[in-house]
Amino acid sequence: MTAQDVPENLPIPAPQGSVQAARADLEAFEDLMFKVLETWGLPTGNIIVAAKQRETLLKNTPDVIEAMTDDERARAPYIAKMIMAGSVGLFDAALNYLWNETVNRLRDHVAAFDVDYFFTLAETDPARRKTLKTREDLAQIDDYKLLEAANKIKLISDVGFKQLVHINYMRNHASAAHPNIEELTGLKLAEWLETCIKEVFHLKPQNVVASIGKLLSNIKDRRLSQDELKKAAAFFDGLPPEQSDNLAAALFGIYTPEEADPEVQDNVRSLWPDLWPLVSEEARNELGIKLARFTANADTKRAARARELLELVGGSSYLPEPERVAEIQQALDDLKRAHETYMRNFYDEPPAAERLKDVVGRHGDIPEQVTQSYVLRLVDVFLTNSYGVAWNAEPTYKELIGRFDGKQAALALRSFGNRAIRLKLQDDLPRKKWKELLKLIAPKLTGRGDRTFLEAVKGFTGTPDKLISDTKIKAQLDLWLDQNNH
Repeated sequence: MTAQDVPENLPIPAPQGSVQAARADLEAFEDLMFKVLETWGLPTGNIIVAAKQRETLLKNTPDVIEAMTDDERARAPYIAKMIMAGSVGLFDAALNYLWNETVNRLRDHVAAFDVDYFFTLAETDPARRKTLKTREDLAQIDDYKLLEAANKIKLISDVGFKQLVHINYMRNHASAAHPNIEELTGLKLAEWLETCIKEVFHLKPQNVVASIGKLLSNIKDRRLSQDELKKAAAFFDGLPPEQSDNLAAALFGIYTPEEADPEVQDNVRSLWPDLWPLVSEEARNELGIKLARFTANADTKRAARARELLELVGGSSYLPEPERVAEIQQALDDLKRAHETYMRNFYDEPPAAERLKDVVGRHGDIPEQVTQSYVLRLVDVFLTNSYGVAWNAEPTYKELIGRFDGKQAALALRSFGNRAIRLKLQDDLPRKKWKELLKLIAPKLTGRGDRTFLEAVKGFTGTPDKLISDTKIKAQLDLWLDQNNH
């Protein structure tokens, strides 16, 4: 029988018998190597995991990788390396190989979808964004940002995002990528392999995500006909709010570059007025902030084009105070990067927090344009990264939250409506910090409506990530947003 005659997806034989047969030889080889290490004066404790754990990994792996096609397995060298490393007891190296394969696959999916769209959402700094163009440039996006942006455009689900962030954290703290003292088990490795296969290897974009990708491709490819423009406008009406915001950021990113083709710009100008009413206040402010940063960076042509789009839809109220807004937003972005660098956040967050404090102190009041970004970022970092408190930065966070005015405190109270905050509130430590946040902002909530809403939030019997599911709380939140966004 030739290779071509072999049908795909044959059951993978579990190597249980062979594993058990080889176990004695493996243990004998290990005894020999330990003696060699001792002879050379090298440590032998906590170098490899017990043979029983390796057996658990190898018993479970066949069932897990059976979900992959023959072609997928043939193109997974890091999975092979993971299994080999696991079989000899180097579980920390095995986890590192698994993560390398997962990141490579996710980058492939991003590149196949629309790499420009992805970069627009993954990198908000215009100066950094200009250097990101190809599949190879995805390597410049750190792993957390890669996961976050893939989740934002719904290439990966919210549940998948949380699971993959955890695996990424364990890779940073319990793999060969960094010094560690964490203990890994064969069952954990097999479970994580299954998660990566399900959430990344077999990733299939939702219909609306695929439609957005097709629309963006058409916008950049040719001048759209009137019929195509009408169909696109009708498509906008069915978009979830987050996807409307994402698409607005993408069209903004397509329109503003100096090298943008005139026909492409015509397409964006034709579609922009139909999309604008569906764009959230937060996303509109972010576009104004980008204009401010173009101006601050002396990128006059891009600033002029950004202004064109805002003026096209009567968005003059989103035109910012350039230098002031740009400096505060830069400090917020630096804090976000420090907070999300899990291996160094305890070192990087305090100076980033101090810089934000200095910038805010010089400016006094927070400009309206950046208020929402400012409040949500402070809430986000105060809630921690779910794994530990950045002790040296927390006093600064408390001080800045202590400076909130009534409107900023009211926004912090309702921050559970933000997707990123809501995802974080699924974890135990952020839930504890949420209760502390409510105590910090309570004295600042002087309006009757805000005080009533605070009591409703505190009286909610579920976990805070489920607040948005309570119909009464959701209705009050929507009413407040409607009243304060006009």
